[in-house]
Amino acid sequence: MAGLRIVVLEGDQTGQELLEQALRVLVPDVVGLDLSLERFDLSLESRRRTRNEVCTEAARAMVEAGFGIKAATITPEGADDVGSPNRLIREAIDGKVIVRTGRRIPGVSPVAGIHHPISIVRMAIEDAYGAEESRRAEDGDEVAERTEVIHRSNCRAVAEYAFRTAQQIEGRVYGGPKWTVSPIYEGMLKEEMDAAAERHPGVPYEPLLIDATYAGLLTGRASDPLVIPCLNRDGDLLSDLVLPLFGSIAGAESVLLALGDDLSAKVAMSEAPHGTAPALEGKDIANPMAMILAGAAVLHYAGETGVEGAERASAAIYDAVMDTAAAGIRTPDLKGHASTTEFTDAVIERLRG
Repeated sequence: MAGLRIVVLEGDQTGQELLEQALRVLVPDVVGLDLSLERFDLSLESRRRTRNEVCTEAARAMVEAGFGIKAATITPEGADDVGSPNRLIREAIDGKVIVRTGRRIPGVSPVAGIHHPISIVRMAIEDAYGAEESRRAEDGDEVAERTEVIHRSNCRAVAEYAFRTAQQIEGRVYGGPKWTVSPIYEGMLKEEMDAAAERHPGVPYEPLLIDATYAGLLTGRASDPLVIPCLNRDGDLLSDLVLPLFGSIAGAESVLLALGDDLSAKVAMSEAPHGTAPALEGKDIANPMAMILAGAAVLHYAGETGVEGAERASAAIYDAVMDTAAAGIRTPDLKGHASTTEFTDAVIERLRG
């Protein structure tokens, strides 16, 4: 296929509806790019029917293309079911880092005086997830044990990407793990943060223990753009705190990155940080902002690889989304009256104008 190829991972319920809205923006006559979309059906029905083979095919296509955008999907309960497509995709593309960025939405009041963007750069694998667990009886009691593992290479990827992100957004690398309590395990990430700081002397660096990081976010320390490098579990928790600090998670996107030997992104898959919202399905009232921003994020990473015009198109989408919200065109979750379709129409009109 000529031009920029983006792999589209279709999903479930409102997640799929919002993806379709984002894809209305990602067309050549709107963004001004020569691009093509290759679609894979990752709905629960399709994953069950193919026994997850569709996930493997989609991941293979993403590795070839380098870029993907994914709708929210259902992860069913039950050990005998198809499980999480996110885990399968992450493993298949060798995803190492997840970046989630929260930002101020015009007309939406933030919490704790948060005004500047905050990016969580999180280890996408290892740590508490995938740890070996067991229980045993001991002296009339019961003991639970868990063995967690992290590799230095993954710590280095998180630290390095945090500093590169901070350099791009003219921000500060802030926070860190609990290295005083766990100098061997969590200290490995802190060591790589310190090493990355030496490689990037122009990037402001304020390492803090994870508990002080939480406290600082709620007490006015976020006076400039922040980038917070995290272990997997800490990053999961921090994302769920940071994004709502902006008054809504609608202004955020989530990006899974597979990195090359030079720690630059070789595969970028973006998605919205919310779920499938079954209660909103078919009502045309769900907020498409995050999904549209996920599309903008894909173009940003395409621009990093040298795709001409992609960075310009990415910035234009971000501006159009925020300008639309600033004009008072908002969906009901942001105390507006616009439908899902009307909001996307307004974004497209600004991009074409």
